[in-house]
Amino acid sequence: MSATVDYYFAPQSPWTFLGHERFVQMLRMTGSSARVLPADFGRIFAVSGGLPLGKRAPQRQAYRLVELQRFSSHLGVPMNIEPQYFPVAADPSARLIVACALQAGDDAALALAGAVFAACWQQQRDIASDATLAELLAEQGLPAALLERSKEAEVQARYDANTQQAIDAGVFGAPTYVVDGEPFWGQDRLEFLARRLSL
Repeated sequence: MSATVDYYFAPQSPWTFLGHERFVQMLRMTGSSARVLPADFGRIFAVSGGLPLGKRAPQRQAYRLVELQRFSSHLGVPMNIEPQYFPVAADPSARLIVACALQAGDDAALALAGAVFAACWQQQRDIASDATLAELLAEQGLPAALLERSKEAEVQARYDANTQQAIDAGVFGAPTYVVDGEPFWGQDRLEFLARRLSL
């Protein structure tokens, strides 16, 4: 049975990167669609008990790198687990994806999001840089004007609304996939999401 999945993520999330292509393939296989909803996880963490990476205990930070390497190898998805441009500000690329969803639709925003993830985690590119974002728009065949639109109040308002919607839905980590109010947190829960979409 096809469904619509609310897809909450942060553009700099390695876990979202690791699950993105599998998620897109799952949508195609089940005839489902996604609402592409980048959100401000700084705000989400503040109300859900989460901590930004730099404030986590050293043991947690070290284990994160172990798990990223494990999943990268297990999934056959090459990545730089400590990329050159990380930590990186999320808002510029998040707003660009929001602008793309508003103007070109969720399918185009899904593709742009995938390009942003790959730029950060595979290609050593700065996804907070206007120059990089302009390049990604060109590579995706999207209008260059989206970069300026991403800085408009309408886009910030939608980004804020995505964030509040995520908070209201009980989201606390990225990626989270929500189907009819049922959340699936993490790329390692995609198998459960696939079962839900196949009902």
